Amino acid sequence: MTDNMQVNNSNRIQLTKKDRLAVAWRSTFLQGSWNYERMQNGGWVYAMIPAIKKLYTTKEDRSAALKRHLEFFNTHPYLASPVFGVTLALEEERANGASVDNVAIQGVKVGMMGPLAGVGDPVFWFTVRPMLGALGASLALGGNVLGPILFFLLWNIIRWGFMWYTQEFGYRTGSRITDNLSGGLLQKITKGASILGMFVLAALVQRWVSIKFQPVVSTVKLDHGAYIDWNSLPVGAEGIQKALAQLQSGLSLTQEKVTTLQNNLDQLIPGLVPLLLTFFCMWLLRKKVSPIVIIIGLFVVGIVGHVIGLL
Repeated sequence: MTDNMQVNNSNRIQLTKKDRLAVAWRSTFLQGSWNYERMQNGGWVYAMIPAIKKLYTTKEDRSAALKRHLEFFNTHPYLASPVFGVTLALEEERANGASVDNVAIQGVKVGMMGPLAGVGDPVFWFTVRPMLGALGASLALGGNVLGPILFFLLWNIIRWGFMWYTQEFGYRTGSRITDNLSGGLLQKITKGASILGMFVLAALVQRWVSIKFQPVVSTVKLDHGAYIDWNSLPVGAEGIQKALAQLQSGLSLTQEKVTTLQNNLDQLIPGLVPLLLTFFCMWLLRKKVSPIVIIIGLFVVGIVGHVIGLL
């Protein structure tokens, strides 16, 4: 039995550090072929090519691997690295005969990309880069040519170091995940990640989808004292200050209160129409309607709705 284990270990296909470095380097071009249908899928496949070539030897297996990684993917470009790491581990186990199917791989990707997407912006765009930019700008304003150079070097060292470390962390974690395939651990993680991803995507519907119905439902003339009397305000900055104070206290900007259809819908259930539109698009996708057709249809409906005064 020991001899058989040694033979199996010797035949095992394993990604080397050089292979993983090739994937990490290519992942810096994740946004290189961004598209409105599947977003970062082209850059994802481009980064995975070195690993796919190493793990699979036949043309059919490589084509199948490329095809399953052409599915939708979108997250912060730097926070994609841990997802790459876990995916590399899953692909490695699959190439060595483990029962890792397409649903498990895509489920882990989708489940991780949602929560990680919201982490990158505050950490990198709103914290690290402004701090380094301020440092470089302060040196440049003092006439020091090292200002922009220092910003460029520090930014890329931090960015690349983070991407490589988190990819390796994901790879090691993914390897441990696949150690207990017989116990159903991977299936549980896949299910949990998918549920978490759905929750995150559902919470972002209100932010991503915006619909406003413009038709006026009612116009009510307000009593004196319920609106800002612009004629009685002082001229200049003092008048502006008083107007802002009255607005903050609850006074209306105009003598009439206009209620639109959107106001009534927001009072009923805020975000109801965006949610219904999202469900409608999901239903169309299940009916095999092309995403490009759906996007064009949304453009047409939006333009026509605006022209006729509905949206």
